[in-house]
Amino acid sequence: MEEKALTHGIGLKDKVGYALGDAGGLLTFSLIGSFLTVFYTDTLKIPLGQITVLMLVARIWDAINDPLWGAFIDSRKPTKYGRFRPYIFWFSLPMAVAAGLMFTKLPFIPQSKYIVYAYITYIFYGMMYTAVNIPYGSLASVITDDELERSSLSMWRSIGAGVGGLPGQILLPMFVYSVVRDAKGNPQLDALGNEVKVLNGNIFSIAVIVLAAISIFVYFLNFKMTKERITLPKKQVEKKYNLFKTIKDLFSNMPFVILCIVSMLLIAFQMYYQTAFNYLFKDYYAKPGLYAVVTVCTYGPMAIFLPFMGKLIVKFGKKELCAFGLGFAAIVNVLLFVIRGSALAHNPYVFLAFTFFSGMGQTFLVLEVWALVMDVIDYHELRTHRREEGTSYSLYSFTRKLGQTLAGAGVPMLLKLIGYDADRVGLGQSKEVLDKLYDISTLVPAITLGVMAILLAFFYSLSKKKLVEVHEELAKVRELEETE
Repeated sequence: MEEKALTHGIGLKDKVGYALGDAGGLLTFSLIGSFLTVFYTDTLKIPLGQITVLMLVARIWDAINDPLWGAFIDSRKPTKYGRFRPYIFWFSLPMAVAAGLMFTKLPFIPQSKYIVYAYITYIFYGMMYTAVNIPYGSLASVITDDELERSSLSMWRSIGAGVGGLPGQILLPMFVYSVVRDAKGNPQLDALGNEVKVLNGNIFSIAVIVLAAISIFVYFLNFKMTKERITLPKKQVEKKYNLFKTIKDLFSNMPFVILCIVSMLLIAFQMYYQTAFNYLFKDYYAKPGLYAVVTVCTYGPMAIFLPFMGKLIVKFGKKELCAFGLGFAAIVNVLLFVIRGSALAHNPYVFLAFTFFSGMGQTFLVLEVWALVMDVIDYHELRTHRREEGTSYSLYSFTRKLGQTLAGAGVPMLLKLIGYDADRVGLGQSKEVLDKLYDISTLVPAITLGVMAILLAFFYSLSKKKLVEVHEELAKVRELEETE
């Protein structure tokens, strides 16, 4: 009973410290969705087809790397600093170095070799991000075992992610683009008569290096401010770890599988619209600086719902809120697609207004997704009587990376399909291509959000009522294990 008391009543220090972990990661990770494809096309001049292959190869490696890293963590005995916190801090330094290299154009490299450089730096960053993010994702489940406190940690993590993404998604778009000028110094105009702007690689690289350096300090604060309270049962510490058995058990855990698919689509949706909207505001609206407002419109609704989330969860349940919100967001994006070709569609501020309402619907899942992860890990423990957060989160993390690949490879493929010409960067795209760019920026998000809503509503079984039963049974299991 004494141990149980220690897991409840976590304070602001734990919540802020936990939020800082995602803030540190998103300082650089958010740049992948917003700028990586643009950096590759505008600065490194890598063809879209080669970028697509790069994303696919990186995910094949992740399929090997992620589960092995999660298994390694689960197979290690806890250190005096805990099971997860040391890895988060130790690997934050090489991750920062990898981020700086990934977004830097080295002038001594021949143009034909930049694709090789991209492979090395992108995959290296992915490995270091895995080394940090898998233990970080597992950390919340050992800070507390109380459902409402875990929901609070999930919300704080989402806040941390939002704060960490602000520099890359709001500040950088305001000053990393330059107007293209002709030989006489006049601005280059596109097919719609707008000034053509391209990414300034040098300024952007300096900004990334600064953000990467800040991330190291933020991760140090995460290490100092959090505390691991839930410990492994003595029996499990002494038992030999079996990776293949754990993977088999997780794949037979239907709520885990469904949540992995939903989260894969969520990260795909987020990174897709970040990249697609970057092109949309740069090329279709010719106002790349306005892209910064997209983040405000998407995450601004959090400020509206945060004070009420706890009460809403108690009344309706996490699954129920998330499914409803995603359905609402899907409808908003369908309406955006329907108005294509009209004067409303050509007004960027109307587009941003719709984005705000879409963000309102997305907010519930964005705030609660990490609480859902802890729920399915608890369900795994109930079914197997084993706490295996590292492996569970590594497989979950891998599916999120698959979502990153869907977006990372999907955007270049769709751009190529609609006829987007990377060789015309600085000259402007044709009107036909710009119209199709609007279409893929609205229809694809609408479909993705709709599928996510259906999966949560009809196939994810951990409803409000079911979770009460799970936690009651799990409490009995843990109590028995403590007395054995």
